[in-house]
Amino acid sequence: MLDIIKNDPWLSPYEKAIEGRHTYYLKRLSDLTQGGRITLSDFASGYLWFGLQRTRESWVFREWAPNATEIFLVGTFNQWQRMESFRLKKQEGGVWEVEIPAERIHHGDLYKLQVSWQGGTGERIPAWAKRVVQDERTTLFSAQVWEPDLRYQFIYNDFRPETSPLLIYETHVGMSTGDERVGTYNEFREKVLPRVKENGYNAIQVMAIQEHPYYGSFGYHVSSFFAPSSRNGTPEELRELIDTAHGMGIAVIMDIVHSHAVKNETEGLGRMDGSYDLYFHGNPGRRHHQAWDSLCFDYGKDEVLHFLLSNCKYWLEEFRFDGFRFDGVTSMIYNSHGLEESFSNYSDYYNQGQDGDAICYLTLANKLIHEVNPQAITIAEEVSGMPGLAMPPEAGGYGFDYRMAMNIPDFWIRLIKEKKDEEWLPSAIWWETTNRRTEEKTISYAESHDQALVGDKTIIFRLIDADMYWFMSKLMNSSMKVDRGIALHKMIRLVTASTLNGGYLNFMGNEFGHPEWIDFPREGNNWSYRYARRQWYLADDRNLKYHWLGDFDKAMIGLIRSVPDFQSIPLVKIWEKDEDNILAYTREELLFVFNFHPQRSYCDYGILVPQGKYQIILDSDDKAFGGFGLNDSSIPHFTQFDPLYAPENKGWLKLYLPARTAYVMKRV
Repeated sequence: MLDIIKNDPWLSPYEKAIEGRHTYYLKRLSDLTQGGRITLSDFASGYLWFGLQRTRESWVFREWAPNATEIFLVGTFNQWQRMESFRLKKQEGGVWEVEIPAERIHHGDLYKLQVSWQGGTGERIPAWAKRVVQDERTTLFSAQVWEPDLRYQFIYNDFRPETSPLLIYETHVGMSTGDERVGTYNEFREKVLPRVKENGYNAIQVMAIQEHPYYGSFGYHVSSFFAPSSRNGTPEELRELIDTAHGMGIAVIMDIVHSHAVKNETEGLGRMDGSYDLYFHGNPGRRHHQAWDSLCFDYGKDEVLHFLLSNCKYWLEEFRFDGFRFDGVTSMIYNSHGLEESFSNYSDYYNQGQDGDAICYLTLANKLIHEVNPQAITIAEEVSGMPGLAMPPEAGGYGFDYRMAMNIPDFWIRLIKEKKDEEWLPSAIWWETTNRRTEEKTISYAESHDQALVGDKTIIFRLIDADMYWFMSKLMNSSMKVDRGIALHKMIRLVTASTLNGGYLNFMGNEFGHPEWIDFPREGNNWSYRYARRQWYLADDRNLKYHWLGDFDKAMIGLIRSVPDFQSIPLVKIWEKDEDNILAYTREELLFVFNFHPQRSYCDYGILVPQGKYQIILDSDDKAFGGFGLNDSSIPHFTQFDPLYAPENKGWLKLYLPARTAYVMKRV
């Protein structure tokens, strides 16, 4: 019996389905590795063979296009003409190939494919292209030869990510500048990485790396899977960014998109060889993702597995990424893409509605990634709660190291929108922040980029709204909305981060309460970059209140990092009283106390805790964090003896708990 079932007896009725998925994974692994004669890493080396490859005396180009009848390589090196010396020849398995003398092609040349098929012809960008650029005048995309004389040489070759716990700063290079334009890899390296380091985060999760034709897609409509986005700079500049992060002790996790592909044909994989189902499903209903208007991969094809697994290895080996956050996992593993499904019981995970090939691919991808780099980090963005995502394949799981705790941000949004402040019940807050499978690590977060997209609001903007425009200056009178928003923003983050069991994530700028929403340039906003940037000056201006939130976040992250293996320390709820809006819990010597009530402050509020002396080490109401300073953190607190609880070595800790405040206390 697999461990996933041993750990959760409620899965026993589905043992046959779970065993079946595991057996299928083992069979596909055996198929791809030729029964173990090669490794999965050997199989996933397509990027060293396909596309444009430089040899000692020539260039060799290969493309998989079984439906094509004729292919020419055209570019600036042959005036974009179909020349016989650039004609590809068809080999076995639908692979086309051409060898060209070295002196005919040079670094920086632009190129495409002219592909013909029965009944049609068209220009295509090679599927394995490693650099793709856009012409500013025509806006058309082309592949570009990238073979510089001076390749970036990595300095930090033995980097090991810190994961105890994993503290992620989610980023987007393009919108990381304060100017109304697209930011660059170099600017991010020089200006944002030092902020991440100073704020205490030990990892960045970088979005929109894979090339995408439409900037406003946030990087999720990928066209060229092996090409880092040229909007932000060159591949060498991306390598330097990653290497610099490693020198700062910061892991770099890539937000990888293997759940779908842009449907564009001239820029993407759509009809690469004239057929509709080369990389995608033959059934139009399964091929087209109606919600995302994109194309869905057929994970049952060996060639698709070869392409996607090679893509994982490519980013690990060629750029030294430390792992991946897989986007859209729910969309991959359900034939319905998880749309309009309730996922209310275990039977929803084990029926005919799952894509067994997609589940197998994800398991293979995790196997490969950890084979290439045993220290790599993999995270699943999955909303349904599919059991086993973050368990090893040997245990019957799918091999991810972490899964996103996607219930938590949804909970905070509902609470802010639908409940009165006095209805913020500690029992509900505790349940949502700790509701997870004990054997699977999660990434907790109050909000990510998803919660800030146009049409939605960040937590701070939901709490303060229009008052942010008028009352965030220290030189003016405050407002009740601002005071409330600042207090709750800190408390929401503290309870979310301190209850983590694997990691914590924050989207860049949200730690200091970045105002408004995210909206990329598009026709509907007159192609404006106003909301596709980060206004760092707000946090840097000490005359504004934003820095209070940023300072609190830095102190909170610093506290978590100061405790070895914080994520492994048991969480023990010691007090929960909904009528008082009080929640308290411990992690060994640390005591976390929250008063969520909007009006009631409590004097000598008794909480039963292990006996000893307690000192406040973090106070959300500290004046340094925009609070009112109603407590003196220098005063020690001692438990009061109670003979009833003496055998348990417990006593009563009497505290002053101001409304809308939280403390972290340490037993000294």
